[in-house]
Amino acid sequence: MRQFSTLSCVTALIIAATAGAATAATSGTTATQQVDGVIVVAGNTCTWTNARTSANPPTALSIDRTSINNPGGNLSCTGGITAALNNNPNVTFDDAAGHATADVIDITGTMSGISCRYKATNTLWNRDTTTRKYVNQAFTATKTSGSFLCPGSVSTAAGDASLLFH
Repeated sequence: MRQFSTLSCVTALIIAATAGAATAATSGTTATQQVDGVIVVAGNTCTWTNARTSANPPTALSIDRTSINNPGGNLSCTGGITAALNNNPNVTFDDAAGHATADVIDITGTMSGISCRYKATNTLWNRDTTTRKYVNQAFTATKTSGSFLCPGSVSTAAGDASLLFH
């Protein structure tokens, strides 16, 4: 059962990372409308680089799931987990407060042939100083489909994911 809890946590973190990814572009340089993400959970790490966004922060934008998911993207996870983003999250920014918000993150994670699908809404991200790196605030994602072995919801602790827009 621990395997499936880890899968759920990684799934939630990927959700968070994806949401936050839509929230950053490096300051002081010309942004390329791309975002990198790193998520670490229970010793498993999920990463991607150069995912496309529809604009540069602080303009509201969406993240292109096809540039994260394989085969078009390079999302990879350790520990035998695979994941896929099911939507293009929309992200808005409040630079004065140093926050970003992703509307909906819909993700499916698979481990040992068991798939679990989760959604998180209105996830909040804190901007890291003056860069366009964002770190997640704690949130809960609820199960929308999957095996009975998948937990009904998963919680993600603050700081478990980060995104860097460039």
